[in-house]
Amino acid sequence: MHEKKRAVLAFSGGLDTSYCALHLSEDLGYEVHTVTVNTGGFDAHALEEIGDHARRLGASEHVTLDRTEEFYQRCVRFLIFGNVLRGNAYPLSVSAERIFQAEAIAHYAKQIGADAIVHGSTGAGNDQVRFDTVFHILAPGVEVITPIRDQTLSRDEEITWLKSHGVAMDWSKAAYSINRGLWGTSVGGRETLTSSEPLPEDAWPTSVTKSGSEEITLGFECGELKEVNGTRYESSVAAIRTVETLAAPYGVGRGIHVGDTIIGLKGRVGFEAAAPHVIIAAHRLLEKHTLTRQQQLLKEQLAITYGSLVHEAQFLEPAARDIEALLKRSQETANGTVRVLLAPQRFDLLGVRSPNDLMAGRFGAYGESNALWSGDDVRGFSRIYSNQLMMYFSVNGDQNED
Repeated sequence: MHEKKRAVLAFSGGLDTSYCALHLSEDLGYEVHTVTVNTGGFDAHALEEIGDHARRLGASEHVTLDRTEEFYQRCVRFLIFGNVLRGNAYPLSVSAERIFQAEAIAHYAKQIGADAIVHGSTGAGNDQVRFDTVFHILAPGVEVITPIRDQTLSRDEEITWLKSHGVAMDWSKAAYSINRGLWGTSVGGRETLTSSEPLPEDAWPTSVTKSGSEEITLGFECGELKEVNGTRYESSVAAIRTVETLAAPYGVGRGIHVGDTIIGLKGRVGFEAAAPHVIIAAHRLLEKHTLTRQQQLLKEQLAITYGSLVHEAQFLEPAARDIEALLKRSQETANGTVRVLLAPQRFDLLGVRSPNDLMAGRFGAYGESNALWSGDDVRGFSRIYSNQLMMYFSVNGDQNED
């Protein structure tokens, strides 16, 4: 008797992957193994519901793989070390976690001897490249199947097909594509396909429920968040979640990112990332106090490259490990506590306390006093500092004169 071919499906339980699960088993005759990779976006109840939904759609087996701590250790902490915000706005909420989901799925597919790996990406976004790239690298020779991309299905067409096959889901959620993770949530919908329309209030996953203001403190050790409001966390993952719980109800960290996609299109995506925005801003302020000028300059340049590698499906590139080594070394003096004031739709950085603060009073106070030089020292320094340009203008004249 001929055995069915075995397909591993990256399964979120949303519209696209629900279509894929049923299509693979009913139309293509595969033995379907669904895999949900948790990178911090699902709680235990949600994971149980996803598993039940997969089995109702005909999955032969469903597994959940938790990669949250690994995601933090191998990527998120370096995004913090580098203060990475793509386009000075987007903290790589989804793009970073996709690589870890794809890695876990590729390893699982090889483990069970799958004939195919399936994902529900469309043909118009970055995720298709992220999943395809990792699968080609880590599971070469395994067929990659992409039903939504290959059939160029619209969301309405998927809904109609699923309804015709007796599938019951909360179709109201299909209006927006929402992806939650440890490092933020992305929101896509009709408005993000335009250049001018904002997302409506009810599209945001977290409602603004807090008013007034609230001060919180973030404690960093070697660049990693270890304390929130004086409470120490053994896991920085737990500290990040605490900041999210405190800041998200103020509407902090919302935005719409406009950027250049891997496939060459301009794209818009909404994001909700209270913890990433607050933590990165606090960490950057701490570094201004504790790192030298050249350290900050070099980090800023390399962080742009690192963010691009992560965002553009090149996280496995060895150069990323080289950058991580420098970023980690730079954090040895990034120790201290940052005071942050939360308020509706904004936050303010109030100040820093650090044992490594280079503003230490014994060296002087900028604009007020100094203990390291005299007025004569500055006169001599300024004369030498101006020498080359003095010679240039003496030889060539003032090019700005009329």
